[in-house]
Amino acid sequence: MTYDIMLVRVQPGLTLQETLDRLNVGFDPDAGLPLLRLTDAQRDEWDRILGRVRRDIGSVESEEYLYSLTLETVGPPGRVQLDYCGDTAHIEVAYRHSGPAALAVMELAYRIAHIVEDESDLTGHDFEVGQPTRDGDPVKAAARLSGVSDWAQHHLS
Repeated sequence: MTYDIMLVRVQPGLTLQETLDRLNVGFDPDAGLPLLRLTDAQRDEWDRILGRVRRDIGSVESEEYLYSLTLETVGPPGRVQLDYCGDTAHIEVAYRHSGPAALAVMELAYRIAHIVEDESDLTGHDFEVGQPTRDGDPVKAAARLSGVSDWAQHHLS
């Protein structure tokens, strides 16, 4: 179970929610994921994102899978994963951080979201706490991450 932040290329003339609704039309949870088919522009976008994350944040591991391009942060404050699919991207943080550790990892997640937004025309939204990542408050996100992590630690272990 992960804390998820979504980034999406909002279609011209549509809101973020309308774009998501269109992306989800006909979604079949039992069907396989579509293979990754990036345009040259999307590949360039990924290269800029990856380069800037490495430059601004530090060491990351990067892999190309059949369905997405992925990067994961290495080292403190914790693992943050970005999956890039061209018109969408997702940031995942495991529910295992609480207190000051939750704030540190959510600040990192929001920094990555800002980089993605700066280097692409994807728009980020943190549906966990109902705020855009561009001007959202990582403290609010950290409180949610910490609360769910604490609950899971006490009730699921």
